[in-house]
Amino acid sequence: MATTKKDLVARIAESTGTTNISAKAVVQAFLDEVIHELAQSNRIELRDFGVFETRTTAPRMAQNPKTLQRVRVPAKRRVVFKPGQLMKSQINGRPKR
Repeated sequence: MATTKKDLVARIAESTGTTNISAKAVVQAFLDEVIHELAQSNRIELRDFGVFETRTTAPRMAQNPKTLQRVRVPAKRRVVFKPGQLMKSQINGRPKR
């Protein structure tokens, strides 16, 4: 089952004692800043959580499987996430520090 932004907002509002509206504003502002920083090719380090960064893929030649025509695929940037130690340990069932 997928957790949605709405689910996260509700949990954050409940745990912090704020309204859903204010929690949603904070979550959206955080996400907007992450996107903005990544668009500027900045690396985002969140200790124990992980690191977001962009990497550039090289241009390449691909092939259309239906027509077998060769197609040039341009270089593009993609977002990469590397989980931090705390996230890794909790996902793998190890206790918190």
